[in-house]
Amino acid sequence: MNDTAAAPLGAQRTSLYAWIVLAMLAMIYIFNFLDRQLMSVLIESIKNDPAFLKQLPDGTTVGLTDAEMGWMTGFWFPLVYTVLGVVVGFLADRTSRRNILFVGATLWSGFTAMCGLSQNYTTLLLSRVGVGVGEAAGAPPSYSIISDYFPAEKRGIALALFSMGVPLGQAGAIAFGAQVSEAYGWRTAFIAIGVAGVIAALLMVFVVREPKRGAMDPAKLAAMAGERSSFGATFWQFISRPALLWTAMGCGLSAFVGYAALGWNASFLLRTLHMTPAELSLWYALVIGVGIGIGTIASGFIVDLMAKRSKVWYALTPLIAMTAATPFWYLYTQATDWPTGLWLLILPLLLNIFYLAPALAMVNNSVKPSQRTMSSAILLMVLNFIGLGGGPTLVGILSTNFSANKVAAGMDKALAGAEGLRDALLWMTPFFGVAVFFMVLQAIAIHREVKSDSPVSDGGFSAGILLLLTGIAGLGARYYFGGVAGMTSTDVMPLMQLVLLILAAILGLVLVIGAGARKAKANAAANA
Repeated sequence: MNDTAAAPLGAQRTSLYAWIVLAMLAMIYIFNFLDRQLMSVLIESIKNDPAFLKQLPDGTTVGLTDAEMGWMTGFWFPLVYTVLGVVVGFLADRTSRRNILFVGATLWSGFTAMCGLSQNYTTLLLSRVGVGVGEAAGAPPSYSIISDYFPAEKRGIALALFSMGVPLGQAGAIAFGAQVSEAYGWRTAFIAIGVAGVIAALLMVFVVREPKRGAMDPAKLAAMAGERSSFGATFWQFISRPALLWTAMGCGLSAFVGYAALGWNASFLLRTLHMTPAELSLWYALVIGVGIGIGTIASGFIVDLMAKRSKVWYALTPLIAMTAATPFWYLYTQATDWPTGLWLLILPLLLNIFYLAPALAMVNNSVKPSQRTMSSAILLMVLNFIGLGGGPTLVGILSTNFSANKVAAGMDKALAGAEGLRDALLWMTPFFGVAVFFMVLQAIAIHREVKSDSPVSDGGFSAGILLLLTGIAGLGARYYFGGVAGMTSTDVMPLMQLVLLILAAILGLVLVIGAGARKAKANAAANA
């Protein structure tokens, strides 16, 4: 594997139409994150909607809990999103990526509108899951299309510009959602954004043309564009190459913190730091747009520049950023007023997003053209399952538990809810360090591939160790916190968690045992 990939002659000349395509895809991505972020912005309004109030045995009436909202904004959405995203990636490597994107955008926009029509928690949850079904067809086809309109040396900045859909969509959801909710109710915000998304999807399908696969790649890669890689082969190559596996894990842990913040910052600012909805729609939206926006563009520019020296900078760029962000996140969770909190939040938002553009460029520049959409989908599967599935969910669960403990200790219920959320966000700080750890492993793995000048497989050993440790640690934690009762619970969620942990441990053991033979075979084939 060359340390710096050579582009084909003339690849540096990017057409005006390529930039138009990029703008259209970015517009769709903005709606992707508008729809995804809107529920997090409106958590406080949704929790207390009369349709979701329930009466307890003692006669008191309560709304939805932070844990219930955490499950909805976290676990269930990415569970569907990640599984279907891999399937969509497989299909998009064989069919029209533009058409798959159009169907997905129409679906997620329609289900967003249905969220506004929900009259109970179950229908709201199902509508939210439906948004995940559509969004599974969002980013991976777009990444692949962009890679066929821009050469390797420009993909970092192109993918960074595309990723501006993240801060612009999030800022739009905050500004639009808070204002519309205040004036017309939270339901109107969902319906309006859903309808607008369908219109945007129709515009995109009339403007964007499906590009030739491998059109902007070096001759050797371009010659592979017509190949068809199997689902199993692509998936196995990804998880058995430490350079790609650790890239995905670094992304996942970075996103764990990022999505925890994006899922609960609005509630923290409103509930704990006493911001008003009007102030939220202006100042928090501005901080999100500027902070994440600068971080997205800067990361793409920096990694394009530094990767010309060595591909190791695909790992070092986010590693340095996450390390620098850690103390500011801690200080943010300790803020006592919202202006101070927002100033301290700018750098964590700006630096946390540095993981995305380098990871996308790394993956898309490291696999065959026929594997790009599938590989991007696998990257997003790990990123979203760990990040979106874990971060907001854990914060919601911790917040509910911490608040209950504070009430039991005699604290006022409203104050307990505010401080419980603060404590939950504080507990995200150690995960910055976990993300940095995986980025160190990523840098080491990339350096090995650079030295060998070819892809390096470990036969699934790293993936096996990861699964084995996850399963054992998870089972140990269940026993420690719940005892025998926690291990034998027949409730749906605990039972599902137990089964997944056992399967992870077994699969990890299988991968570790046979890794040596698979590694020798894979590396011999790569060097043949």
